Amino acid sequence: MIITSLDLQQFITAVKTYSSYDFSDYSDKSLKRRLTKVLVDYKLDIQALITQLRSNNQLLEQVVKDITVNTTELFRDPHIWQHIKHVLLPKLKNQPSINIWHAGCSTGQEVYSMLIVLQELDLLEKTKIYASDLNTDVLQTAKKGLYKYRFNISYLDNYDKALKENPLNYEEYYDVPYSKYFEIDKEKDSIKMIPFLSEKPIFKKHDMVKEPNPFYVKFDLIICRNVIIYFNYDLQNKIFDLFYNNLYPNGYLWLGMHESIMGPFASKFEKAGHFYQKKENLFSI
Repeated sequence: MIITSLDLQQFITAVKTYSSYDFSDYSDKSLKRRLTKVLVDYKLDIQALITQLRSNNQLLEQVVKDITVNTTELFRDPHIWQHIKHVLLPKLKNQPSINIWHAGCSTGQEVYSMLIVLQELDLLEKTKIYASDLNTDVLQTAKKGLYKYRFNISYLDNYDKALKENPLNYEEYYDVPYSKYFEIDKEKDSIKMIPFLSEKPIFKKHDMVKEPNPFYVKFDLIICRNVIIYFNYDLQNKIFDLFYNNLYPNGYLWLGMHESIMGPFASKFEKAGHFYQKKENLFSI
């Protein structure tokens, strides 16, 4: 199935006309790929889909969710989580409070990964965790903290590497049993986060393309992984502006492995390993 540039523009216009969503500045390549999957799943051609979007708001909402859905996992890229545990978060331990925002949190496994690391460092009590996503379905999953065991079983290796090993001292090994943070029920095929974790984050629906910071606080760390890769250059810089203005001086931004800051905001952040650090007093005279 081939989606032309005209097809794509008609789809974008229909969504923008009949809802508050705007895909105008999404990467054409990414949007075409996701839209193609939608058409195959719904057994529709592009014109039939556009026709239905005009009169079926429920379908429109579902298509938006299908297009914006992102995948995540517990302790993705465990070597970075090792760095967070042993290097980045210890830099914040003397602060009276810590604010962290997971922007585009999807189903929340990354949120729970952060909560677990904070607890291991005795920083959970002083930290406020905020998480947002455009997709209300994935937010509901994140709030419940309930996942399929067989789907996530391979990610338990990530847990072991991130929490039990110390890359700065390989003689150290930490015994952190799974039962400390979640309940595994193989018969029910479930991994359920312990309530003290699932009750901690503040979750909100948020469209980062159009809306300001929904939490009205500034942050020490913003995590937004594998989201901006779907945006074009102009929209990426709009998002970087949002993050820059809502980070404390010297605050950190964590992007996906294949994402980077280019353009006007490259000079406003300092690359610090896997992270970008907001430059302090950039505009001072």
